[in-house]
Amino acid sequence: MPQPEKELNPEGSPEEWFGAELRYWRKLSGLSAAKLGPMVQVSPDVISKIEKGKYRCRRDLAEQLDEVLKTGGVLARAWGMVFGDADKKRRDADSAPMGTVEGTIQVHQGRMLGGDTSAQLPGSLASVDRRAFLAYTSLAAVAPIDLARLVAPTAPPELPKRIRPTELDQLSLVADYIHRADNTHGGGGMLGNFASRSMEYAIQLLTVDCPEQLRPELLAHVARLGIVVGATHFDAYSHDDARVAFKIASECAEEAGDWWLRAKTYSFLSRQATWLGDPDKGLTYAEQGLVRSDRLTPTIQAMMHSARARAFGKMHDVQGTLAAVGAADEAFSRSNPAEDPPWMHYYDEAQHHGDTAHALFDLSIHKDQDPGRTAQRFGAAVTGHSDDYARSRGISATKLASLIMVKGDPMQAITIGHKALDDVGQLTSKRAADDLKELRRFAGKHRTLDEAAYLRQRITATLQA
Repeated sequence: MPQPEKELNPEGSPEEWFGAELRYWRKLSGLSAAKLGPMVQVSPDVISKIEKGKYRCRRDLAEQLDEVLKTGGVLARAWGMVFGDADKKRRDADSAPMGTVEGTIQVHQGRMLGGDTSAQLPGSLASVDRRAFLAYTSLAAVAPIDLARLVAPTAPPELPKRIRPTELDQLSLVADYIHRADNTHGGGGMLGNFASRSMEYAIQLLTVDCPEQLRPELLAHVARLGIVVGATHFDAYSHDDARVAFKIASECAEEAGDWWLRAKTYSFLSRQATWLGDPDKGLTYAEQGLVRSDRLTPTIQAMMHSARARAFGKMHDVQGTLAAVGAADEAFSRSNPAEDPPWMHYYDEAQHHGDTAHALFDLSIHKDQDPGRTAQRFGAAVTGHSDDYARSRGISATKLASLIMVKGDPMQAITIGHKALDDVGQLTSKRAADDLKELRRFAGKHRTLDEAAYLRQRITATLQA
C-alpha cells in the first residue's frame, strides 16, 4: 500500500511554494511522481524533492513540466519568480562596484543613482492568488520577479465590490501622475515603489465584478497604467519589473481591442530590447506594433517608425535607419493632435526630433554618417522640451554633447555638457546616468584640455551624489 504524501508548506519558502505548485498541477493531471519523472527525463525522487522545496528546479525542466502537465506556462513563470530572482541577485552582487572614484568637485545638483530602486516591499499574496495571477496573465515568459511581493503594502487598499466609473477615473489619475513624475524627475526612488503598488492594485481590479459595458474601458485603463509603470521601471533599470508591466499592458490592450494602446506597449518593448543590446528583438516588437497601421493615427505611426529606426541604428544598418527615419518623418508630417488620444500628446515635435536623433546618433559615431543632421535634431529636442520633460531634455543635451565631443568642437561640447548636467543632476534616472558616463568617456579623449577634465570630474561627482 503506497505511503501518503507528505503535507507541504507553501508559505515556508519560495522554493516550497514552487514545489506546492508543481504538486497541485501534477495531481490535477492525475499523475504520480513515479509516472511524471520519466515523462520529463528525471527520476521520481527529483520530482519529490522539488515538491518538498529541497531541489533547485532547472528552467528547462520547468518548461518540460508545463508541457506535460498542460499548465499554460505557469511553472516556467513561477520559476522566474522563485529561482530567477535568486540568479539576478547573485549577478547583481557579482557586478557590484568594488569602490568609489575620488572626486573633489562640489555639485549642488545630484540625486541620481542611489542604490537599487526596485526594493521589494514585505508581504505576499496567498498561493492561490499567485496561481490565479499567473494563469490570468498567460504570459509566455514572465521575468524573474514576483509581482505580488513587489507591491503588497502592509494594509492593501480594499477592493470595491463592483467596478464603477469612479475606479476608472482613479486609474487614469494615477497613470497621469506617474507619467508626469517620471518625465520630470526620473523613474527611481519612491516613484518606482508607488508605481508597483498601483500596478498590483490595478491587476486585482481585473478580478472584481465589472459591468460588461465597462470591461473594455477597465482593460484599457489597466493597459495604460501598465505602460507608465513599465516606463518608470525601465528608467530605473528595474528591467524585469518593466517587462512584466509591459506584457500585462499588451495583453490588456489586446483584450480591450485598443490598437493605439497596443502599439504603445510594443513601442516600449522595442525601446527596452534595443536599449538592452538586442536590437533584433527591438525591431520585431516595433514591427508587431505596426500591424494594421491603418488603424493607428499618424503620430502613433511616427512613434513606431522611430522605434524601428532606433533598432536599425543600434545594428549600424545605415539604409534601414535612414529609411525608418524617413518613414517616421513622413508620418509625423501628417500628425494631427486632435486625432490622438490624450496620452499621446507628449509626442510633439521635440519628442520626434529627439527619438529620431537617437537613431541617427549611432550612425554618426560608428558609421561616419553626417553628424550635422543628428546634431540639428538633438538641438531641436533640447530647445523644444519644457521643464515638464526635463529628463528628455537632459538626455538629448547629453547625447548632443557626446556627439560634438567626438565629431566637432570639444569646447562647444563641454559647454553643452555643463548645461545638460543642470537637468540630469536633478534626476533619479539610470538611463540618464549611463549617457553621462558615455560623455565622460568621450571627454577623456581630450586629455590636454583642462576644461574637459573639469567636466569629467563634475560628471563623476554628480553620479556619486
